[in-house]
Amino acid sequence: MAFQRKKPEALGAKAPFPGFLEPALAASIDRVPSGERWIHEIKFDGYRVQVHLANEAVKIFTRRGHDWTRRFKKVADDAWHIKASSAIIDGEVVVPAADGSTDFSVLQNELKGTSTKIVLVAFDLLYLNGRDLRKVRLFQRKAALKKIITGSDVQFSESFEIDGREMFTHACKVGLEGVVSKVRDSVYASGRGNNWLKKTCDQRETLTIAGFALDDGKWDGIYLARRRGDDLIYAGKVDHGFDKTSAAELRRRLEPLVRKTQPYAKRIAHKGIWVEPKLLAEIEYRAKSAEGKVRHPFFKGLREDL
Repeated sequence: MAFQRKKPEALGAKAPFPGFLEPALAASIDRVPSGERWIHEIKFDGYRVQVHLANEAVKIFTRRGHDWTRRFKKVADDAWHIKASSAIIDGEVVVPAADGSTDFSVLQNELKGTSTKIVLVAFDLLYLNGRDLRKVRLFQRKAALKKIITGSDVQFSESFEIDGREMFTHACKVGLEGVVSKVRDSVYASGRGNNWLKKTCDQRETLTIAGFALDDGKWDGIYLARRRGDDLIYAGKVDHGFDKTSAAELRRRLEPLVRKTQPYAKRIAHKGIWVEPKLLAEIEYRAKSAEGKVRHPFFKGLREDL
């Protein structure tokens, strides 16, 4: 009697194709964890996205669920070649440099044009061919993900089973954004939890723009705020990271929002042009003061996906 090969058991549970799923978010840590239960991935500097492939169509959502398919047309075209009838992929849209690093400000500039250099780096698979994979262990989800994107222009985010601190030291040395550490056999849990942890080489934060400054009519940076409940607390001023184009674009976006009074809960002793706190800026900095002001800040771009 001929030996019959047993058909591999399908992953996950049968389920209808869902709408947008709240993404899993990594908690910030001071030290990268080590040990066999952890795997480590490169932290990318881009836009977090969720890619939906269903009924021979692709949709791309930001981490807040906004449909940015048209804006990320190249990524949608790349994802169309994934080997699946239906899938939901978690990943990051980036512009990779030759050395493997990524830069949010470069991505923003690229999106102003035809966006031919952007790519999707995929790191998780939530749904596949009629089955919900969120209760499947991470390493199994990643294996299935790698299989369906092989041969397409979608890139796979490799996992490294090495000492976490060694991985972090190397990542920073070669100019990468940082490291995301994940529990190897964890399920996919929406929201911020302890199964995913992140450590960046430089500190980063998304802060509210409270105003801007001009020096003899020339651009002189933006005033930042951090939300604390319903209040806005002064978080410093940033005057680095702007070029002529980004400064002009920011001024164009901010001038319609001008108001007479400071938006801060407690007034600051600075002269500025104050605005309604509607726009968010991605800021890179070295350290924070005890009052929460950023030190040596650098403007990386507006966060329109949040």
